[in-house]
Amino acid sequence: MTHQIQPGRPAPDFTLTDHEGRPVRLSDLRGRKVIVYFYPKAFTPGCTSEACDFRDNLGSLERLGCTVLGISGDDPETLHRFAAEHHLPYRLLSDPGSETARAWGAWGEKTVGGELRTGPLRSTFVVDEAGTMVSAELDVQAEGHVAGLRERLAA
Repeated sequence: MTHQIQPGRPAPDFTLTDHEGRPVRLSDLRGRKVIVYFYPKAFTPGCTSEACDFRDNLGSLERLGCTVLGISGDDPETLHRFAAEHHLPYRLLSDPGSETARAWGAWGEKTVGGELRTGPLRSTFVVDEAGTMVSAELDVQAEGHVAGLRERLAA
């Protein structure tokens, strides 16, 4: 069961372990915009493409005052290998059991290989400097949504 995050409401706080084994608490990042993106699984083609798209656009996102966090259900060791192999310079967070994905509404039904399944939804959220949800995009495409996000943030 999921619920949808609404812009204008406080973003649900979380504390998750990053790919270096360090805890990351969303509320500790107040004072900066934070892009939180959820992806299904490290090393899969779509997730790799999306992660590299954020990597390739990180400079322009940082110039807009944004910190990027990627979240999946993968364990920190897998995330460490994923970050190293693809030279990902931002933090990847482990969400075992997908509790944070569920709390953020990044969990639900999707079609995989022609079958309806329940699982993580590729989703991107923007949280403002005060911890308020600015935008929520659920079930986005792996390719191309970072460019659109960057344009909307720059406007």
